[in-house]
Amino acid sequence: MTSKALDAALADIDTVFNGFAAPTETGCERCWLPEETAYLRTPYTAVPADLVRRFGFESPGHFEDHAAVMRRLLPQTAHAMAEGTLDGIGWGQHGLSRVDWRAWPSEQAAAVEAFVHAWWDDTLTTPKPPYPAPDVLETCAAILGDLTPLLDRLRTRPVLGAHVVSCARAWLYDLITDDSPFRWWYDGDEVALVTELRSWLSVHAPACLRAEGEPDLAKKAELLALPYDERWEHPYWTSASATN
Repeated sequence: MTSKALDAALADIDTVFNGFAAPTETGCERCWLPEETAYLRTPYTAVPADLVRRFGFESPGHFEDHAAVMRRLLPQTAHAMAEGTLDGIGWGQHGLSRVDWRAWPSEQAAAVEAFVHAWWDDTLTTPKPPYPAPDVLETCAAILGDLTPLLDRLRTRPVLGAHVVSCARAWLYDLITDDSPFRWWYDGDEVALVTELRSWLSVHAPACLRAEGEPDLAKKAELLALPYDERWEHPYWTSASATN
């Protein structure tokens, strides 16, 4: 069951993007059949779920008007993301991250942003969300083009500790060596992304990780606050927990 906030955000998406279409879209004729791209030109008609997935993660160069395609698909895409039926979350670059949706009319842009935040908030409070929390966070960050508000919500909103554990497990392997754990996003300064993730984990995660019975993850998170060389010279690496 989704939260009231997510239900409201989905209802707003349904209203704002109702009846949209890409009237001149023919798509890549090598990749799509005419009857498939016909759905994009036809409003008020449900697009088959498999096509929603394929269109939603396809690169912009396969369409004449990628932004119009994303608007056409948005109601079905958003519901599939909330329900966990959109194959590709965590495995591909979401189409909304490849359009300048913030330049759309204010009502449309506000509906997209509200949905992304509500989806992330719902994930944080759901014991077994359809997608792992790290995958949802990366998708949301890619769509928003900004990681900071999502980490702020992870710090200030009600959050199940298991999701902090999940994020730490997903990120630490890369962050401990100053690499990015994000596979599908960062269009800006990757060093800044890694720095922000390291800082968040080292400051805000250790207490939660210990409370969740993960002292080893907590210690590794704390090590992220150290400069690279000091991190690897720390006595932790010769302790029993580190060598097991």
